Amino acid sequence: MRILIAALLVPCALATLVGVALLWPGGPAIAPPATAQQPVQGEITAARATDCSPGSGEGGCVALVVRMTDGPLPGRDLVQVVPVEPGTPTFGVGDDIVLGYSGGDATDPGSYQVVDFQRSGALVWLTVLFAAAVVLLGRWRGLAALGALVLSFVVLLGFVLPAILAGANPLAVAVVGSCLIMFAVLYLTHGPSARTSTAVLGTLASLALIGVLGSLFSAVARLTGLDDQTTTLIASLGTGVDARGLLLAGVVIGALGVLDDVTVTQTSAVWELRRADPDMSTAGLFTAAMRIGRDHVASAVNTLVLAYAGASLPLLLLFSLSGQSLGDVATSQAVATEIVRTLVGSIGLVASVPITTALAAVVARRETPEALRI
Repeated sequence: MRILIAALLVPCALATLVGVALLWPGGPAIAPPATAQQPVQGEITAARATDCSPGSGEGGCVALVVRMTDGPLPGRDLVQVVPVEPGTPTFGVGDDIVLGYSGGDATDPGSYQVVDFQRSGALVWLTVLFAAAVVLLGRWRGLAALGALVLSFVVLLGFVLPAILAGANPLAVAVVGSCLIMFAVLYLTHGPSARTSTAVLGTLASLALIGVLGSLFSAVARLTGLDDQTTTLIASLGTGVDARGLLLAGVVIGALGVLDDVTVTQTSAVWELRRADPDMSTAGLFTAAMRIGRDHVASAVNTLVLAYAGASLPLLLLFSLSGQSLGDVATSQAVATEIVRTLVGSIGLVASVPITTALAAVVARRETPEALRI
């Protein structure tokens, strides 16, 4: 059985490495657009109500005195007039903000624009709290999970994004990158074993199904992938991007995290059932583990749907005010894209339960009692 698992996984691992080599982004990095602004950090030291147009007497704006802490003139103050509207954030004295510097006259306030708040401090503390919680509960396994998380970001930032920006097929890059993340993360977190290899096989089969279904239904539904973010990306790059491939890449990468959860949980359930009852048959293991899997997949699908709905909440609210019928809203480009993304990911998630459970039942039934304790 171990030889059979190796015969299935080793070619997949080699194909992943070959794919990384073939799709690896070559040449110089893409330069940012000429219109890109240089971020400058600053602190608001004073604020007062003012006119948006000097001398108009209408008010409606606030004048912020900003002391720059870096950029071309650190330590210098400048005044920025910001409108007070429902769609703009509220700034106050003491706020740490980010200015966008256009690269013009450094002494001209018109060369700067208030673009955002500084959030690095809050994010660092939240990251530390998250890491502490994971290590406290998971101990060495939690520490390995944090290392796997860092590795996932390395693959995404070091391979997936640069390869897509270099012009490679987004779907191919996503599949190769997802396989690389899957192999590295699962074996680093759970260790090399037949149990982990079974979860990897189940994840691979489910990812393949998601890729096929995503390609099929994005073509049948005539999804272009040209949402606002993709259109902005194409305009910034000045070159064509496979927008539909980018959509499918997002489907594959987005489903990977949930698949890992389901396949590892199902495999662990089968192993624990086998250890609790060494005489249980393969069919008995499958039946018992599927009862666990049905409960798991029901909650996981709901999680996936709510995750996509939460990410698209402003869009859903906008459509609810449009006065269109439910059918018109559901078949629009933006909403149909999320529907296809959610349902294709959910189908792959549902399919991963019987696939992984069947594989795990066959493998676990042939494991020795000593191997089950690992």
